[in-house]
Amino acid sequence: MKVLVAVKRVVDFAAQIRVRLDETGVETANVKMSMNPFDEIAVEEAVRLKEKGIATEIVIVSIGTSANQETLRTALAMGADRGILIETDQEIQPLAAAHILKVLVERESPRLVMTGKQAIDTDNNQVGQMLAGLLNWSQGTFASKIVVEHETLYVTREIDGGLLTIKLKLPAVVTTDLRLNEPRYLSLPNIVQAKRKSISIVPVAEWQVDIKPHLEILKVTAPEKRRAGIKVNSVKELVDKLRHEAQVI
Repeated sequence: MKVLVAVKRVVDFAAQIRVRLDETGVETANVKMSMNPFDEIAVEEAVRLKEKGIATEIVIVSIGTSANQETLRTALAMGADRGILIETDQEIQPLAAAHILKVLVERESPRLVMTGKQAIDTDNNQVGQMLAGLLNWSQGTFASKIVVEHETLYVTREIDGGLLTIKLKLPAVVTTDLRLNEPRYLSLPNIVQAKRKSISIVPVAEWQVDIKPHLEILKVTAPEKRRAGIKVNSVKELVDKLRHEAQVI
């Protein structure tokens, strides 16, 4: 079974986020970038499926600039077989990403597509669901456990009341949640070996997909700083401040 995993290059989760002076977005210059943590979990799960003898090949795809090759190399060092970079300098919004991945799936013919449930930069949580809709495939979102039995996929996901396990038929699209696994540390031999693995670079224009943005970001601002707390002398004073200052009652 071939597994396709989509990964995104984002600002590292431990980096200090700064809003641009013109408030058009987040500052990415001179900021550490890394693989989206949820996508890293998807890569790890694909590698584990291969170690169990379920997956025969793992293909990693990323959409973006040439700098995304670094993210692909990380996935290859984790155990993926080859990478594909859909190269573009333009902003790729979720629907455009789903259309690009749909074309890639039709070319590569994987039985399972995996990606993180969302990217930590935009938190859209849309690409996996949109891709499943475009392909008319089964989908399992927010997976915290995956079991493959022949042509059947069992996906366990967390819900408010506990755990829900759904049964899917392959081919399918699965998005991964934090509790699915813990990604492995990269060893030096694997990092060296990853440099010899293949990465195909294809300009986005060759895919003949409309990537024109349909959404416009009007303004990005930093969250308001939390104000210092105060002590009150009575319940009456507390209620008065909640009603007139905080205006929550």
